[in-house]
Amino acid sequence: MIDTLRDLRASRNAGRPLGIVSVCSAHPLVIEAALLEARDRQGLALIEATCNQVNQEGGYTGMTPSDFRARVFAIGERIGLPQGRILLGGDHLGPNPWIRLPAAEAMARAETMVAHYVRAGFTKIHLDCSMRVAGDPERLSDAEIAERAARLCAVAEAAAGADKPFYVIGTEVPPPGGAGADDHTIAVTPPAEVAETVGLHQRAFARLGLEAAFERVIGVVVQPGVEFGASKVHFYDPAAASALPQALEDLPGLVFEAHSTDYQTADALTALVADGFAILKVGPWLTFALREVLYGLDSIARAMGHAKKPLPEVMEALMLARPGAWQSHYAGSERDLRLARHFSYSDRIRYYWDEPEARVAVEELIKALPAAPETLVSQYLPQLYDAVRCGQLPADARSLAIAAVRRVLALYWDASGA
Repeated sequence: MIDTLRDLRASRNAGRPLGIVSVCSAHPLVIEAALLEARDRQGLALIEATCNQVNQEGGYTGMTPSDFRARVFAIGERIGLPQGRILLGGDHLGPNPWIRLPAAEAMARAETMVAHYVRAGFTKIHLDCSMRVAGDPERLSDAEIAERAARLCAVAEAAAGADKPFYVIGTEVPPPGGAGADDHTIAVTPPAEVAETVGLHQRAFARLGLEAAFERVIGVVVQPGVEFGASKVHFYDPAAASALPQALEDLPGLVFEAHSTDYQTADALTALVADGFAILKVGPWLTFALREVLYGLDSIARAMGHAKKPLPEVMEALMLARPGAWQSHYAGSERDLRLARHFSYSDRIRYYWDEPEARVAVEELIKALPAAPETLVSQYLPQLYDAVRCGQLPADARSLAIAAVRRVLALYWDASGA
């Protein structure tokens, strides 16, 4: 088991690179699947919340950092995973939720948010001030991004007790929720930019007397050439990113954090860990898998005469009534938009599962299927059929939903080598 985040670099130095799976989701079924995977593999669960999902104002989930912590730990207690084997992380912590505000106000709110995260017991903090806010130039300089990150670090240090947090830095990051990647090439970060990013942050931290905090910077986010959009995935090419592992050798104590690794192949994930991308972040793929299994369960329920409104219709009505989470991400004909709303890799539908109508529909669906017939599992959930018919997986809806998410998580755990 990886005992601490710092062990990630130590294992690489010892010639046996290890990784850790970073689950970025607030959905309770996804969190439960992640904690079960960690429990059964006798490992460490790293669960992260983004600044847009969870903040002092509730985020789009309606949860504060303390609320999120309570949700995760309650699930852990229920399934038998001790709190000591759960790490909480804050992802993209910075002014992004308040980009329409002037910099002074946006940063003040970001500082409050970081303090809330740290006081709630989040021990892995990704400082991300790369998003421009009202009044900023078209592109912030890397120096300004580092200065703002250092300001947030100072707040985090003051809010922390004896157990100080670990930090991840990096200016070349996709926005929270993923970046579109259908129609453009994803450029790998040049090694010189990695060194410059680390140097700028180190100097910015030092100017605020945060040298001790910088010693706890364990990761830097760079672009290894992986991304996904609505209909396309850019897979990791070790040859194209070959200069990055070498650059890591000049950065003692650090590993790379890989964002947007969703939908990568098993071989690609393994190669990422071998090349120093020890923190593998996954989120949309997990809710994509959850949506697949819920829609399959809905088809089973309707085949059995379930009279409630079909789940896809419930979700379609929600997304049309409140289009803010998907409208700027999808384009095309009405047919294209409908397909994207439900089935795109971007998985913007995930923003709607916390809506009351969606929660009720899913709860009713789960109650309607205490035991799905094997033949209908074969028809609508063939990826789970063998486990059901061999008696390895109960055929109730809840178990099937969690199993579908764990199938994806297993790829990441296998790649991590932990």
